[in-house]
Amino acid sequence: MTDRPALLIRNARILLPDGDFLQGDVWIEGDQIRQVAPEISPDTIGPIAREIDATGLTLLPGAIDPQVHFREPGLEHKEDLRTASHACAKGGVTSFLEMPNTKPLTTTQATLQDKLDRAASKCVVNYGFFIGATADQLPDLITANPVCGIKIFMGSMHGPLLVDEEPILDQIFAMGQQPGQTGYGRLIAVHAENQDRIRQRREQFAGITDPAIHSQIQDNQAALEATQLALKLARKHRRRLHILHMSTGDEANLMRQDKPEWVTCEVTPQHLLLDVSAYETIGTFAQMNPPLRSPEDCAILWQALLDGVIDFIATDHAPHTLEEKAQPYPNSPSGMPGVQTSLPLMLTQAAAGRCTVAQVARWMSTNVAKGFGIPNKGAIAPGLDADLVLVDLDNYRPVLREEMLSKCGWSPFEGWNLTGWPVYTIVGGQVAYENGQVNESVRGRALRFEPTV
Repeated sequence: MTDRPALLIRNARILLPDGDFLQGDVWIEGDQIRQVAPEISPDTIGPIAREIDATGLTLLPGAIDPQVHFREPGLEHKEDLRTASHACAKGGVTSFLEMPNTKPLTTTQATLQDKLDRAASKCVVNYGFFIGATADQLPDLITANPVCGIKIFMGSMHGPLLVDEEPILDQIFAMGQQPGQTGYGRLIAVHAENQDRIRQRREQFAGITDPAIHSQIQDNQAALEATQLALKLARKHRRRLHILHMSTGDEANLMRQDKPEWVTCEVTPQHLLLDVSAYETIGTFAQMNPPLRSPEDCAILWQALLDGVIDFIATDHAPHTLEEKAQPYPNSPSGMPGVQTSLPLMLTQAAAGRCTVAQVARWMSTNVAKGFGIPNKGAIAPGLDADLVLVDLDNYRPVLREEMLSKCGWSPFEGWNLTGWPVYTIVGGQVAYENGQVNESVRGRALRFEPTV
């Protein structure tokens, strides 16, 4: 708590932790929610910094994006922590977990601390960082703090962060583990693609410049084989495992058949909403790792998400400049931005009847907080952190390139007509975004992480 005057949100349609809605008010004191009620009298609060009339708006817990690449340090021409956090705020994302493939790589306490210091000085939303595994198994992999987990690139990577040999992976899964303790030890998150298969198929299809070949080079089998290996090692060591950006129906079916309780997995909006036909319309701008799949894969992923087989949604926000993406395949880099559009994309699916608003909040906030052990976040209730977003579910607006705050300045969903755009984003009780404007004076905080199993 702070001595900052209270913030009072009035007349909102509030999503409660049980999935029901309450038409009412929320009293925020300092950085926490103090009260949620049908009506809160200002006379009972004391000094009020401001009131927000939320008539016609829906109040949701702020989204937590558990997989982003914000490019700082070393690749700031694509993105930096300031521009990325602005895009988060405009998209209703109040916290993010960022990946280690920057320059230098985030593999030590020193490089982690550098990112934390940079984020503290410029991020308008909350932040957390992964530490990257290497074949050298640097000691900071287990001791560096605070980190949300260990990131292993089993494929689709080159250089020191590529760890694709089973004996080395086995050693990393065993690090910091205590015998007989299920899920003990620092969470391991894997990019699951079989790099050997990718190498072989890259040679097989060499010379083809149609970007659609990308989905054949890094095919379903490459993803399935790596996911099977990760599950094997997680079972052997009873290690807390998270499968990043699951892209295939094969993997979802595998998880449906046998998913240990200490394993979670995620899917991106693009793997739910885009398929291989996107190469025909947006070319290399549809290129990402793991690649887009068939409509059948999309349908299986959707059902797995609805059934709880897939636990939450991440964007894998991976921006590249327009000039970089416009290069002919295979010189074009893989990746696409996503933090500004992910919540409206999913709320538009709720409006279309494919899911509910409560499910979207669970996939994009509640389950992420639980899965990564982030305390006091992921729901709207007294005592929890005031990381909130007020969205407009009554109006539709198109995705426009000129409105993207990411430095890369484009979106694969350009022209899509979406609802659920944020009107206000509140971070730690402060209004970080309001009606098109980011409040640059707001600063997020470093996230804390607690054991999850």
